Amino acid sequence: MRNPLVWLFTLAFLALGAAFYLTLEPSTPASRMSETKEERGASSALFQLRLGHNMNEQSTVHEAAMRFANEVAEKSQGEIAISLHPAQQLGTDEQMLEMARVGELDLLLTPTAKLSSALPAMQYADLPFYFDNREELYAMLDGEPGDILLEQMGRIGLVGFTFWENGFKHFTANRPLTTPDDFAGLRMRTMKSPMIMEQFRRLGATPVPIEFYATRQALTEGVVDGQENPLASIVSMEFYKAQSHLTLSHHAYLGYAFAGSAKSLQALPIEFQSLIAESARGLTGWERDEVQRREAKLLETIRAAGVEIQELDAAQRAAFRERLSVISHRYEEEAGPLLLSKSEELRWRAGKGATPQALVVALDADLSGSAAPAGLAIKRGMEQAVMEINQRGGVLGKPLKVIARDHRGMPNLGEENVRHFASLPETVAVFTGLHSSVALKQLEAVHELKIPLLDPWAAARGITENSFTPNYVFRVSINDRHAGPFMVDAALNSHRRIALLLENSAWGRGNETTMRQRLAEHSNAPVHVEWFNWGDGDFETKLTQIELADADVILMVANPVEGIAIVNAMAARNNKLPIISHWGIIGGDFWDRTRDSLQKVSLSFLQTFSFLKPETEQAKQLLASHLKHYGLKEAGEIAAPTGVAHAYDLVHLLARAINKAGNSDRAAIRSALEQLGPHKGAVKHYDNPFSTENHDALTQQDLRLARFDQAGHIVLLK
Repeated sequence: MRNPLVWLFTLAFLALGAAFYLTLEPSTPASRMSETKEERGASSALFQLRLGHNMNEQSTVHEAAMRFANEVAEKSQGEIAISLHPAQQLGTDEQMLEMARVGELDLLLTPTAKLSSALPAMQYADLPFYFDNREELYAMLDGEPGDILLEQMGRIGLVGFTFWENGFKHFTANRPLTTPDDFAGLRMRTMKSPMIMEQFRRLGATPVPIEFYATRQALTEGVVDGQENPLASIVSMEFYKAQSHLTLSHHAYLGYAFAGSAKSLQALPIEFQSLIAESARGLTGWERDEVQRREAKLLETIRAAGVEIQELDAAQRAAFRERLSVISHRYEEEAGPLLLSKSEELRWRAGKGATPQALVVALDADLSGSAAPAGLAIKRGMEQAVMEINQRGGVLGKPLKVIARDHRGMPNLGEENVRHFASLPETVAVFTGLHSSVALKQLEAVHELKIPLLDPWAAARGITENSFTPNYVFRVSINDRHAGPFMVDAALNSHRRIALLLENSAWGRGNETTMRQRLAEHSNAPVHVEWFNWGDGDFETKLTQIELADADVILMVANPVEGIAIVNAMAARNNKLPIISHWGIIGGDFWDRTRDSLQKVSLSFLQTFSFLKPETEQAKQLLASHLKHYGLKEAGEIAAPTGVAHAYDLVHLLARAINKAGNSDRAAIRSALEQLGPHKGAVKHYDNPFSTENHDALTQQDLRLARFDQAGHIVLLK
C-alpha cells in the first residue's frame, strides 16, 4: 500500500498551486465551469483529459487503461472524461513524456526505463537479475522504494500514482541464450536506457537502440540478432516470428509508471485529483494479475510457432547475476544508496527465517542528502569487509549482514534509527555516518540501550571523549582534538594571519576551541572568526570581513553544501585566499561542483588514507577487490576513500571482538573491543586500536593534507 503521507504531501503541494494556475490557464473556460451539468448536456464532461501510452489496443495495459477511464467517469458522475491514445498515437514515449511535463498531455503510462534519462533512479525495475520473483518486486514497488520513486517524479513536473506492468522480460535470438557467454558477438536491440545498454555490453553483446515499433523489422532484416521484452510484447509485435529461440530469463521487469501532469492536475478540484490517483492505484492489482493470466496463453502461441523455449535454472541465473552484479553497484552510485539500502532491508526482513540467521551490522547514515556519497563510501567499506569475513565462515558460525537506514543529516532521525536497530536482537553494532551532530545526538540512546556505536567518519571530540561509563563508542577516524592543531600547524608553515570560517555547530565550536589553543601555543590568535549555518548560500559578506581583517589563509570547517558555496564564492573574488579545510567537504559531490573554481583557489584538506598510494598489504588487497566488485577502472574513481577504508577496518575489528567475546552479547562485544591487541588493517597497522582509556584508533600522526588533482582524484601531499 502506498504511504499516505507521501500522497497527502503531493496533494497539498498541488492544492497550493491550483487556485493560482486556474486564474492563469484553466483547462476549462470559466463560463463552462459555472454551468450545471444539465446546462452542459448529459454527454459533455466538465474536464476532458487525455491519456497516452505505447501499447496496442489488445494489450493488458490498454484494457486496464479503459477500466480506469470508465471508473473515473463513473465516480466523477461524468464530470471527467478521459480519452485513450494507445500505440504511440500521440508520439514516441519521449515525446509523450515531454508533453506531460509541460501540460500538453494529462495522463501518461510509460516504461520506467523511459524516465531514466531525467531520473536515473527509475532504472530500478531494470536491474538485471536483481529481483528473485514477482512477489518480492511487488513488495518493493508498493512499499518504501516505490514511494521514493513516485516522489522523484515531482522533479520533472509529474505526479506519480503507481506502477503497472507489462511483465518480466525475456531474451529472444536465433540461438540458445542460457549462459552469459552465449551473448558474445550478438547485436541486441535495446531501449535508450544506459543501464540496459550496459547490461548487454557486460554480456559481450553490442546494444543497438531501436524504437519499439521498428524492432520487428530490424529483427527480420538482420539489423539486430536478438532483443529482450515481456511475453506480451514478444507476441503482440510478432517478434517470435523472426526468432528461433526464447529464453525465459525473468531477468528484469518492464514496469509502467502511471503518472499525471502536475500542470494538468493543478487545474482540477482537489477531490478529482484524489479520485484519479486512487483509481489508478486501485486497478494496479487487477492489471498485474491480468498480465500473469495472459502469459500462459502467450507461451502456447510462441511454442506453437516452433520456437525453442528454455527456462534458466537457479545455477544459470546465479551465473548471470554474478556477471551483471556490478550494474546494481553502478546504479546505487548514480541513483543514490537509499533505494537499494531500503530494498536490501525489506528483502532481509522477508527472509529472516533463513538459517543460519545473520548477525546485523547496522549503518545509520545520510543516504539521500548532500552527504550521501559519504554514506555510500561507508556502506561499501562495510560490505567489502563483510564479504571477506563471510567467505571465511562468518563469526561464531553465522554470516554478517549490512543493513542501512537513512537519517538525512537529521539528529533526531539518527537517534530514532539507532533505537530501531537496537530493538532487533540480531544487531551487534551500529555504524554512524559523516555528521558529528547526529553522532552526538545518538550518544544517550546507545548508552541507554547498551549497543556499540562505531564511527568511521564523524570527527567531533565529544563523540568518543564523552561522559558515559562504560563508553560504548569506538572510532576509526579523525578526532578534532587532533584535527584543529594539525590544521593550525599546516597553516603556520607558510602563513601567520589565520582566519577561521566555521560551521555553527558542536563540530565547528569544538574545532574553534582546539585551533585557538594551538595558536596560543605559538603566541598567535585568529585575526577573524566567521560563523555560518546549515543552508547558508551567500558568503560574500563573510569573505569580505575576512579580507578586511588582512588574513592570509582561511581554516575552514564545513560540510559539502556550504563548502561548495564558499569555494565558488572565493573563486569569484579578486583576492583569492588559500583555504585549508577539514575533511567534511569530501562527503558529497564537492569536486563536481567546484572543479572550475579549484583552478583558481588553493584548497587543501585533511585526509588519513589514499588508494592512490596504498601503504599496507591489506589496502592493496582492498583496492583490487573494490575495483573488481564495483566495476571501477582505477583507484582515483573511488569516492571518499577514507570512508571506505575506515569502515572496512572497523568491521574487521568488530568481527574480531565478536569472536573474542565468544557470543553476540553487545556488552561483551564492547568489552572485547578494548582488548583486541595488534591488527593489520587497510589504514594502518594498529598496535592496539582501543583501550579502556582510549576509544580512538587514529592519532595526529595519521593525519595528512591532500588536494584534488585535475581529474578530481584525492592526492596526499606527503
